[in-house]
Amino acid sequence: MLHLRIYVPAGRTEEVTGLIHKTVGTTHLAVHPGASLDPAGDIVTCDVAREAADELLHALRRQGLCDEGGVDVDEVDLTLSRRADQAEVDAPGEGRDAVVWESLVEATHEESTLSLTYLALLSVATLLAACGVMIDSAILIVGAMAVGPEFGPIAGLCVALVQRRPKLVVRTLVALLVGFAVAMALTVGFSLAMDSLGYFTKDMLEKARPQTGFIWQPDAFSFIVALLAGVAGTLSLTSSKSGALVGVAISVTTVPAAANAAIALSYGDVGQARGSTEQLLLNLLGIVIAATLTLLVQKAYWAFHNTRGPAARSVRRAADAHLGGKRL
Repeated sequence: MLHLRIYVPAGRTEEVTGLIHKTVGTTHLAVHPGASLDPAGDIVTCDVAREAADELLHALRRQGLCDEGGVDVDEVDLTLSRRADQAEVDAPGEGRDAVVWESLVEATHEESTLSLTYLALLSVATLLAACGVMIDSAILIVGAMAVGPEFGPIAGLCVALVQRRPKLVVRTLVALLVGFAVAMALTVGFSLAMDSLGYFTKDMLEKARPQTGFIWQPDAFSFIVALLAGVAGTLSLTSSKSGALVGVAISVTTVPAAANAAIALSYGDVGQARGSTEQLLLNLLGIVIAATLTLLVQKAYWAFHNTRGPAARSVRRAADAHLGGKRL
């Protein structure tokens, strides 16, 4: 269940409560008259099944409540209520499969914004990968993959494409391009500095590297893994399963490929630089394709389930009649 707290401007409370009454999967409706000072008006609260939340949030936005008032959404970890159980039964689909698009857009918007923290994390991850490449350490490569924040902008790009938000597309592309450009430029400087200190040598880059040689040698499996990671990463975001997202982060060779390309450029190794760049682009392409298709499938799936709304409303009316026609 999700808990909604709606700041309603004066005179619009009846409109909001009516909208909530009409939405399948809502319960525990309460009105706090005069509780909102800015904007001046009432506060309306309710619980809604996760699978019905997106419809209600869209309706509130269409009515201008997000502009004139405000809507807070919180996860409810535990609800002991027969009405809450009935609301989840009435709502079409399963809560664990539900996509709350408003929440997803907000989350990816934050993750795909070009910021100092994002640049710092991506740069540190690339520098870690550079060390892993030069000493042929798979452990450092995995660590660099886990630190890299690049999946946020990638997910933001896919959400923007599905939702047809061109401004968000531009923002995510800027974050990706500028982020990797800065990280790779710093890595080139880091490589030159380490070479001058005697810690990096060209022989370390060009010798056989059984643990990390795959980074600059893309093949069919690179694209296949990227596709699978894109699906898993998208499902982890839409279902709030952060543990799965960590697995995705250490499955794709984006940051290590950028690091290897930067080091190769610092030593003038065109072959490895080209191969690493191909690996990077192949992984990014695979993730974007798979993630976008996953979101489209989820969108179509929930559009189909929403057609069951009239039947679900009949079930709700029958349940309300059984409980005495009262809503708590």
